[in-house]
Amino acid sequence: MEYRKLNGSGLFVPALTLGTGTFGGSHGFEGWGHTGVEEATRMVDMCLEAGLNMFDTADIYSRGLAEEILGKAIAGKRNKVLIATKGTFPMGEGRNEEGASRFHLIEACEASLRRLGTDHIDLYYMHGFDANTPVEETLRALDDLVTSGKIRYIGCSNFSGWQLMKSLSVSERRGWSRYVAHQVYYSLLNRDFEWELMPLGIDQQVGTVVWSPLAAGRLGGRYRRNNPVPQDGRVARGGAPVRDNVVSYDRLYNIIDVLDELAAETGKTVAQVALNWLLQRPTVCSLVIGASSEEQLRQNLGAVDWKLTAEQISRLDAASKTEKPYPYWHQDERPELSSQVF
Repeated sequence: MEYRKLNGSGLFVPALTLGTGTFGGSHGFEGWGHTGVEEATRMVDMCLEAGLNMFDTADIYSRGLAEEILGKAIAGKRNKVLIATKGTFPMGEGRNEEGASRFHLIEACEASLRRLGTDHIDLYYMHGFDANTPVEETLRALDDLVTSGKIRYIGCSNFSGWQLMKSLSVSERRGWSRYVAHQVYYSLLNRDFEWELMPLGIDQQVGTVVWSPLAAGRLGGRYRRNNPVPQDGRVARGGAPVRDNVVSYDRLYNIIDVLDELAAETGKTVAQVALNWLLQRPTVCSLVIGASSEEQLRQNLGAVDWKLTAEQISRLDAASKTEKPYPYWHQDERPELSSQVF
């Protein structure tokens, strides 16, 4: 397994991370999966054998059950693994049971520690931006948690460019811990991340951790023009974090055509090719892969330790290209003013 430096930090993370959204399957996550402790333990062991030692979860996944299952699955192996979890989203009906306030973050972090059965979290993310809480309050609370030893590094997820840049600026001015990772949605099917957030990550040394790199299974190789995404499938059941209304299915099937060609050329699966393309993108440090079965996990692990050629990458780039919104298309008209090419 390849390990990559998490850009602005000294932490090295595996190119693949196991996501635990399928663990549990309750409180709104019924459509994601129903992995229990026994199967989760086997998956953890499979990952460690393959060199994958980072596991990603969140307090909101099955209302804490995913964290509990992960905690049991890594019991006795804590010194071998890196744990990433997230806070911010609602964990109850109370108004202070959500958000990025000092009040909620400290309670959320300590609750995650209890469920995970550990005394520290290696990477703690803000699951989303809380516009109701001053950025200074959020970052000071996170810095205190780092200083206390309960968190090693902090990251954010699903931030816009200005939200991340403002946060980094506040951390720099105050001398507080800064976000070293941004967990984002990015795939061949949706490349919006490249417009603003990728250049920001390059400039500010923020590592990218990708969620749903296969566009909620749409790039997994099961679906084509003659075998479309079913109307009663995972997406329809609420088991997909990528909304259907941001997907062009004509474009999806055009991408799949090229992925099929490259899979035949490389001897890899469609999913492995799609994941490998992402691993060669700027700022990308790790891909969060999900697995509803051990066989699916085994397949996803095969995305590393090989590389698509430059020519193969260019074919995927062409098939997945989208028109940029303003002001990015206007900026592209003056390439001499840009030092970044990707």
